[in-house]
Parts: sequence; C-alpha cells; structure tokens
Amino acid sequence: MNAHDAQPYTLPHLSDEEAVARVQDFAQRLKQRRTCRWFSDAPVPRGVIEAAIAAAGSAPSGANHQPWHFAVITAPDRKRAIREAAEAEERRFYGADGDEPKAGAEWLSALKDLGTDADKPFLETAPYLIVVFAQRKGGIAEDGETQNYYVNESVGIACGLLLATLHEAGVATLTHTPSPMGFLRRICERPEWEKPVMIVVAGRPAPDATVPAHALVKKPLEQIASWL
Repeated sequence: MNAHDAQPYTLPHLSDEEAVARVQDFAQRLKQRRTCRWFSDAPVPRGVIEAAIAAAGSAPSGANHQPWHFAVITAPDRKRAIREAAEAEERRFYGADGDEPKAGAEWLSALKDLGTDADKPFLETAPYLIVVFAQRKGGIAEDGETQNYYVNESVGIACGLLLATLHEAGVATLTHTPSPMGFLRRICERPEWEKPVMIVVAGRPAPDATVPAHALVKKPLEQIASWL
C-alpha cells in the first residue's frame, strides 16, 4: 500500500449547532465517569468488551504500527494469580508488611484521600481484567523485530478510548498499575518485547460502591485550557 492507494477522508456533515450539541452531550456523559474500586461479579456481555477493544484499536499510532495488545482475563485461576502477584508488590509499595514503603511520604499522603491500600479484591471480583501491553517492536505484522514509534503516546490514547467506550456501555472501570508489572507478561503469556502498561478492571459496580469526595474534584475548563 502506498500514498496512491489513499481513500477519501469522510466525516458526517453536521451543522455548527448539531456539532456543539453532540459534543456537549458526549462530554456530559464522560463527566459521569468515575474510577470504581468496588465491583460486582455480575456478568458483562463479551460483545461489549470486544467492541470497546475494537474502538481502542482505532486510535492513532506512530507510523500506524498499532503497538498494543489487550489480554482479556476471565479465568478465575489467572485472576487469582494476578491478584496475588499485584498485592505482593502493593504491600511493598505501602509498607504493609512493616518494611519501609517503596512510596515516599509525599506520594502516600497524596493517596490518603482516595483510601487506597494494598488490598485489591476487585482483581478477582470483576468479570474482566483487560491487561494492556505496549509492543516496543513488531509493526503491524507483529514480527517482534520491526521498530515501533511513539509507543507510550499511542498506547495512552488507545487506553483513553477504551475507558470512554466502556463507560458509554455503562461498564465501570479502574486502572491499576502495580509496580513492577513484569509478572503480567508471564501470566498472560506475552512475548518479551511487550511491556505491561496497566490493568483495566471492567465490570458492574457493587450495589454499595462509593466514590471518594476527593475524586470528584476536577479542574475547571479555564484552568486546564488556554486559547492563544
């Protein structure tokens, strides 16, 4: 394929009023998205997860190499293995076993208002764990040799689309990033040139799930944007 094979660029034609109304409606729905830390084990249709990953796979990427892989974990034994390995790292992070915490005092202080700790039951309770891998090499053919470009940026955009699409389907999510995450490559049976980036926990919220007040504080538009 080369530049002479290019296809016309098409988008739905919207009036200014339609465009503003559509984007405001979508933005309002996205503003309702919250990280969930208490999940139900209620099932979510596989089709929802497949469609969300397909949407994530439409993200722009360096040289269109699409340097990502989404390992969907549903097997109880694998979810248990991920929880055990993640909690072992989290105990070191928080100093839960009486050792000096890996995280500094300032970091732990920043997390205090969110109420997080080393216990991660959602890794077993939620019906899906979507483990996102960044492919440092491989290209479209995934040959393990071709250099990929702007990998972190590309995978980050794809994860954003994944979260937005799952929210649109009424699925609660949580991004979990234990450190280090090398154990995920082994449990998910992925090659050495792939780097685990995050676990996206996906499912229905538990009936008694709550959101910390601190998590509701969002910077206003005039603080996060400037027009020059």
